[in-house]
Amino acid sequence: MNLKKTLFYIRDFSEIDRSYLKNKNRNLFFEIYWQMHETTVTFLEKSDWLVEGDNMYLVPPFRNYEFDKNNSNGTLIAFHKDILTYEAKEFSLSIYNLFGRGGEFSALFIDRPNTCTLKNMLGLLETEYLVKPRNILLLRTLLKAFLLKLIDSTHHELVSPGINEKRIYHFLLLLDDHYITEKNVDFYAGKLNLSAKRLNQILKQKTGKTISQILQERTLTEAKHLLFVGKKSIKEIAYTLGFQDASYFSRFFKKMTKLSPDEFRTQTNKQIIFKKG
Repeated sequence: MNLKKTLFYIRDFSEIDRSYLKNKNRNLFFEIYWQMHETTVTFLEKSDWLVEGDNMYLVPPFRNYEFDKNNSNGTLIAFHKDILTYEAKEFSLSIYNLFGRGGEFSALFIDRPNTCTLKNMLGLLETEYLVKPRNILLLRTLLKAFLLKLIDSTHHELVSPGINEKRIYHFLLLLDDHYITEKNVDFYAGKLNLSAKRLNQILKQKTGKTISQILQERTLTEAKHLLFVGKKSIKEIAYTLGFQDASYFSRFFKKMTKLSPDEFRTQTNKQIIFKKG
């Protein structure tokens, strides 16, 4: 499967290709794992109250989500992160927030009325996805409508078009492009025409994290990815991520995860990414 030549990948769980799950370009995609026909019991004030609906797992790019389709019905909706570059910055940042930017993934529960609407919208998206050649503009429009409804269904608010939100969005783009080679806070602040102190203030206010913390989390995410899917040695991974020696990388990784890189690799290699039902 050549993911370099596609912006969308939509499959029922039973039809997900192992070649997709193991594809290295998969880390460039946002993924929505929609588990359908789920029922959640919510104990509010009365023990017999039931809230019916579906579960969704929203995985941002550069994460390693181990999906197990056993005993699950549903659909995977994956789209390339570059799709968001065509959209308004505020919408793009809203999507990054919805998908748990800085976390492994977002787990959402969608109640029954909203799942019905979203399923109708998914039907339109799937129909256009099957048309050859694909109309990317139409697919993008349908995807945007689906995501807007998803935001509304989860009571997330669209990011307001403030100057600081735009700065954060630009910072996230810069981070993905330069986090390996640029560890200096001043680099990112300078690109945004801000002082390092001011950029830290904005990020702390909007995300609760400093530049250094976000840089560390982004580096850790890629380290996990390389340890999980690659065959590079610990030393090679350290150099790939901009560390001058493997011991420094190992200390960084253990501080962040409580595991050494070798322990993490051994642990994840015991896990099966995709179990056949």
